[in-house]
Amino acid sequence: MSSTTSAASTYIDDETKWDSLNLDPRLLQAIDHLGFVNPTLIQSSAIPLAIDEKRDIIAKASTGSGKTAAYAIPIIQNLLVDGDSKGIKSLVLVPTRELSNQVYQVMENLVKYSNKQIGILNLSSSYSDQVLNSLLNNKPEILISTPNKLIQILEQNEKTSNKVDLSTVKILAIDEVDLILNFGYLEDLNKLENYLPIKKNLQTFLMSATLNDELTELKNKFCTKPAILKLDDNQNNNDKLVQFYAKTTEFDKFLLSYVIFKLNLIKGKTIVFVNNIDRGYRLKLFLEQFGIRCCILNSELPVNSRLHIVEEFNKNVYSLLIATDEISLEMEKEEDEEDEKRTNKKDKKETKSSKKFKNDKEYGVSRGVDFRNVACVLNFDLPTTSKAYIHRIGRTARAGKSGMALSFIIPTSEVGKHKTASLPSAKKDEKILNKIVKQQEKNGFEIKPYQFDMKQVEGFRYRADDAFRAVTQTAVREARVKELKNELINSEKLKRFFQENPQDLASLRHDKELHPTRIQSHLKRLPQYLLPENARTDVKNLGFIPFHSKNKINKHRKKGKSTKRKNDPLKSFRK
Repeated sequence: MSSTTSAASTYIDDETKWDSLNLDPRLLQAIDHLGFVNPTLIQSSAIPLAIDEKRDIIAKASTGSGKTAAYAIPIIQNLLVDGDSKGIKSLVLVPTRELSNQVYQVMENLVKYSNKQIGILNLSSSYSDQVLNSLLNNKPEILISTPNKLIQILEQNEKTSNKVDLSTVKILAIDEVDLILNFGYLEDLNKLENYLPIKKNLQTFLMSATLNDELTELKNKFCTKPAILKLDDNQNNNDKLVQFYAKTTEFDKFLLSYVIFKLNLIKGKTIVFVNNIDRGYRLKLFLEQFGIRCCILNSELPVNSRLHIVEEFNKNVYSLLIATDEISLEMEKEEDEEDEKRTNKKDKKETKSSKKFKNDKEYGVSRGVDFRNVACVLNFDLPTTSKAYIHRIGRTARAGKSGMALSFIIPTSEVGKHKTASLPSAKKDEKILNKIVKQQEKNGFEIKPYQFDMKQVEGFRYRADDAFRAVTQTAVREARVKELKNELINSEKLKRFFQENPQDLASLRHDKELHPTRIQSHLKRLPQYLLPENARTDVKNLGFIPFHSKNKINKHRKKGKSTKRKNDPLKSFRK
């Protein structure tokens, strides 16, 4: 979410005060309560143009710069000064359910001190059809939704009684526009045009971290007199984000992850990206054997659980999150289709494998979700497109803070050598890396090679082997079912969480151990002799570690008991 809640000093406009923006006193009180002393640059630029001049806004600014509040404040201001006419006045479209919930929270905070009842409805929440119809009958002034969900409701209503009338909409805001286009929502936006009032009666906000040619079609469709705002902060980001890639084998991905997280080599919170759901559970089962706690985030989990996981991660309840990035796979399909059009060739195998996901199509974690204070993004599996790489690393070094991105790369010669640890997409790693390097150089970034000292890591290998063998395919499948059952139970308890936020929900944790088929509790202990010499607490006195306690032997000697070893019972055994 691009709200002022996460905007750093890099984006603050110190010369502008909120009082100077001609806002309603009730709105100023809410802004003051949230602790926003000054607006951000994008807010001080966009808000006067939107409120005073009624201009359409096309804004390009980094995540964390305050884009959400830049359109949310004009929407609330317009409603506070508007008459009492009922109906939907503002429509906010976002690419994912997670982001729709975050926008809803921002809006709720901004109307906190309004004595005028302003209805806000998040269509992407997991309401039943009956509850949703009841809420729509109350005629909320603000609708928040993903394009797919909105069109679905509009088309269903046509067959019955039309409960959603968009002819009264005055403001349309589309957040994370580039991601909405990447999700393939352009067709839904084209359909939406038939339900909205004519263009000259509509004020439009198009907010994005990037601007490209694809926006031209939307600009022509929804905008009449747009003001284009570009905040050039690439140079600042170049200094804050450090990028590395490490070439390794298929199994050594797991080994290095164990070493990195067990020895706390990364300080702060980390998001680990994998390319499919099974992969995420395999990594979780592997790491938990060493006492490394982590939680899973994927499209299979109920939406309430996903929102709660993000919330708890932002509150520092969890420091390690394993996220399945299915957007990467969708982008790969789009890229493959573009290549096919250029070459006029069609591969039957690729066409067969490009079936739609059975999981939540509105799930998105590599972009659009407000993950706060992420120190590192680890691409455990390299994304399958260079565009998806940008979205992933955008989770760190946000809002003027520093961050690191590390990507594991499997050389082509190593692909398929470890059957259980292998991943089909790894055969493209080197090709995708070359694209990423060129792309980053073009944008003024540098991605550097990193070489782990495998001699120091080698001592951990036998423990990693032992742990990995316990994570069978059956264990992964059972863990997946178990987690889903747990989260379905949690999801029921979380239904009213974001409205009431009861304290007892703190006990609902998402990083509980799932357990492989073979539990090996000894792996959680890290012997000192495995550590590099400079990391040991007392290297000189380490010496030989006997199986029996020395104190026990001394105790026997003090009592005058013989310490002579007893006869081997196997040798003295007689028939």
